[in-house]
Amino acid sequence: MSEYDNLSRPVLERLRDCFDQMVVYKDLKKSNFISSFKLPSFMRDWVLKRFQDDDGILDIEGATNFIKEFIPKKEDWKSIKNRVVNYQEQVKFLAKISVEIDIKTGSISFALPDFALNYKETVIPRNVWDLYGEALLKAEENWGIVELGYQFPEDKKKGKIKLVSFKEFCPYSVDLDEFKYARDEFELAEWIDILLGAVDYNAKGYENQNQKLAMITRLLPFVEKRLNLIELAPKGTGKSYLFGQVSRFGWLSSGGTMSRAKMFYDISKRQEGLVFGHDYVALDEVQTINFTDVDEMRGALKGYMENGKYTVANHEGAADSGIILLGNIPANSMNEYQNMFAELPTVFHESALIDRFHGFLKGWDLPRMTDDLKICDWALNSEYFTTIMHALRDDPSYRAIVDLLVEVPDKSDTRDTEAIKRIATAYMKLLFPNVRKAEDISARNFNLFCLRPAMEMRGIIKIQLGILDPEEFGGKSVPSLTVKDL
Repeated sequence: MSEYDNLSRPVLERLRDCFDQMVVYKDLKKSNFISSFKLPSFMRDWVLKRFQDDDGILDIEGATNFIKEFIPKKEDWKSIKNRVVNYQEQVKFLAKISVEIDIKTGSISFALPDFALNYKETVIPRNVWDLYGEALLKAEENWGIVELGYQFPEDKKKGKIKLVSFKEFCPYSVDLDEFKYARDEFELAEWIDILLGAVDYNAKGYENQNQKLAMITRLLPFVEKRLNLIELAPKGTGKSYLFGQVSRFGWLSSGGTMSRAKMFYDISKRQEGLVFGHDYVALDEVQTINFTDVDEMRGALKGYMENGKYTVANHEGAADSGIILLGNIPANSMNEYQNMFAELPTVFHESALIDRFHGFLKGWDLPRMTDDLKICDWALNSEYFTTIMHALRDDPSYRAIVDLLVEVPDKSDTRDTEAIKRIATAYMKLLFPNVRKAEDISARNFNLFCLRPAMEMRGIIKIQLGILDPEEFGGKSVPSLTVKDL
């Protein structure tokens, strides 16, 4: 890799030169102002970007008024609906929106899932669709400023809430190439610290690089399609925060009941499930989740995790969401050589399903969350960075490079080699996004930071499979993949 003379300049100076307006001052350790509004990170940084000057000074009054006016809480919905329906006001606020096109009637409607407003209660007039349809179709669900009005009942038709206008939450376009080139300006240790700051963590609060890399491992499913992971960790290590608050592209489900309809496809509502339109579905506190039909869910998961496809009744669907299991584990069970899955729900007690998880993250390698781990410095805007990670999922060049670099022994298990390559690819996207061809990364760096960790993560899955099903997997280990001598 080429070295630049300006690497001697302070990291912050280079960071601001490379990313300009995408750098914000995050004060999560001292300030309770923004955190008091309980905004997810991507939304918080969006507000900071709007109301912060070049020195990081926040216009508190302006930010407060904006949040109160444009970021309502769920309990504010009745008041909004009253203003729209009974007082004929047009109300603007930030929300997640999805659209539905009715084939039979040609009508177009929308839903606001966070406020339980469904397609039957809404309409998008044709002139509004002509103006904003392209933006509304960018993803299954889109964030933006919605403006709502009321369409009065007429000719026996019921009144409906109508969409008046829509402004994208992320109106700027993300330049993935610029992000890749920017990586050249930083050494690996500096880049690792930048990644941590982008997701709200203070790199100086970690004891060593191993702890930092363990935290970054949690980001693997953010950048790689259908990457299925299991993480068991002590309480208080930040699992829920990272998967639930940092990215607008993922979904965190905590406890409760999970059904095939909710996860994959609801026949009665003719509605796609959580795996459709999300980068990952993380099942938090997985020990407390109840599955309505264990056999039905297990069968659906096995099929989906194998090839990204699912069939419910006559409906066939496909998606790219990874499945992430997050659970707490007692100290005496933090050992990959004993059964760590005993307390998981029954659905995950079958080796054939566990075999479809690509890797295991040892959450006990991560420190318990303290104030020292909260960012209080300039860092990449979380909303920008998570958008970059989302875009990296569609870049196939990294996997092609991994395929060139990795030597696979004869008669290696296909699931093992695929799992290792997927994880190694995700590590490359995060740590070495500037790699354009195999020669751009040294064999040492690829082995140390991509291939070896991937083999270790898959290796734990293999050990657990031997415990769960000794007849099928006993004594088997992951193949020893090596780096080719190009």
